[in-house]
Amino acid sequence: MGIFGFIFRKNSRRIKDFLNRDAIILDVRTTREWKEAHIQSAIHIPLSDLKDNIEALTKMNKPFVVHCKSGVRSEKATRLLKFYDIEALNGGGIADLKRLL
Repeated sequence: MGIFGFIFRKNSRRIKDFLNRDAIILDVRTTREWKEAHIQSAIHIPLSDLKDNIEALTKMNKPFVVHCKSGVRSEKATRLLKFYDIEALNGGGIADLKRLL
């Protein structure tokens, strides 16, 4: 088990709690990755475009479970969202998050 898998398993209860609170799944992978596969209910904003969408995300007034491929980009995105006082949790990589759903 890699470090990101360990962290994800540790956060799985928190992720479920967020989802039970009607959290939005936010995919911050590239458009190419999104087109290859994605979680049906997720919204897609690549990490490179996230800062430009902060106002729209704030207006949603919902918590976010953020994911990418492995958990690295989603950690960066989670930190950015929290900086703007948006409730967010790193959901790790897409494969782990899909298994949790």
